[in-house]
Amino acid sequence: MIRIFFILLSTVLLSTAAFAQMKGAGDQQELEKERQELKNEIEQTQKQLDQNKQSTKVSRRDLAIINENLNKQERVLKNVNKELGSIDNNITSSQRDVRRMSFLLDTLKQEYTNSMIYSYKNRSNVDFLNFILSASSFNDAITRITYLKNYRSYRELQGENIIRTQKLLKGRIDELAASREKKAAVLETQSKEINILADQQKQKNDIVQQLKAQGYQLNNQIADKQNQMRKVSNAIAAAIRRAQEDARRDALAKAAADKEKAKKDAEAAKKLAAANANSANPTPIPVTPKPIKPKPEPVKQESVLLNSTNIATNVSFEKNKGALPWPVDRGSILMHYGNNTLSNKVVINISCTSIGSDIGTPVKAIFDGVISAVKSADDIQIVIIQHGKYFSTYSNLGDVSVRKGDQVKTGQVIGKVLANDDGNGAIDLYISNETSDLNPEAWLRRR
Repeated sequence: MIRIFFILLSTVLLSTAAFAQMKGAGDQQELEKERQELKNEIEQTQKQLDQNKQSTKVSRRDLAIINENLNKQERVLKNVNKELGSIDNNITSSQRDVRRMSFLLDTLKQEYTNSMIYSYKNRSNVDFLNFILSASSFNDAITRITYLKNYRSYRELQGENIIRTQKLLKGRIDELAASREKKAAVLETQSKEINILADQQKQKNDIVQQLKAQGYQLNNQIADKQNQMRKVSNAIAAAIRRAQEDARRDALAKAAADKEKAKKDAEAAKKLAAANANSANPTPIPVTPKPIKPKPEPVKQESVLLNSTNIATNVSFEKNKGALPWPVDRGSILMHYGNNTLSNKVVINISCTSIGSDIGTPVKAIFDGVISAVKSADDIQIVIIQHGKYFSTYSNLGDVSVRKGDQVKTGQVIGKVLANDDGNGAIDLYISNETSDLNPEAWLRRR
């Protein structure tokens, strides 16, 4: 029984070690892929920052870009630390497997040695014949013959298990050495990424100091931004009110039309009945009794903005939360929805996501819908698209190519990026429903 146990144990160790090796390699590949994607994104935004440095002064966009790079660099470091943790787990697992396999190999060798000694002592054919012929019955003799055959097979299996275990042990030892080398390389990568993070933090401090030196101008830019946002918010609120009023008016008109039709049908039936009554040979009017149907309970309408033409769009818009395309093909977030710290003391709260991109970049609709409004605020244009009870608003546009009432599709160009108050290209994206503003970043797909 003990021998069978060791055979089964060796088989389990072989399969478990192979599975652990494949899983560890897969995890590290995923982490390396994620880290490379982050590094590519950092490289793109760093190019934008380098281009902005050609200007004579820094801007809020510079601060937003370096903040974005800092966030991504911290994610890179977190990724490296995860890989180090994975490697440490793999090293621990390999060390544990090496100890187990070494113990198993010693046991298998001892068992094999014992069986060989036993075979050597009983190597004579006479001993085997005596063993069989000394059986108490024919069935006992058959059992002894079967035992001898199984014992020979067991010895062969022992030898094969020893060879397999030796190969696996060598493989785990080699893997352990490779993991230690990998850990040393990742630790070196970690050190480099920490230095990059420190350089980016220094860049940020320099930008903050320059923005502080601009002081008065920065405050004016913030005031202008807040003033612009108020205008956009008012335009959105007005567009939503107009859409609600239009929906209510259409509903009332439909109800009036239905009522008028029912009235005309009743009058026509009354005239026909009177004509038959006055006729000498009145034509009997067949009357088919109609079953009395229970009056349906009034359905509570979710939103006055929803109707048969847009309810499917509304449902699809909700289902695509977190997967909507970005309004520009290439761009970086300058300011996030909510509070944004522009320096150690300057904080601005916005109800949109400000996205920096090259001036003239096409701006695209993030989902199917109908143009609810096209408005102007100072020198910029605002486009509002209705998606059922939801609205997406695009501010700081130029060359707007749509009009109110147009049906638009996902990815359709509606205008182009204009320069913001810093002189850099940017658009502001708002997402809202009929009652509140929503965080656009929660609806857009992750880049």
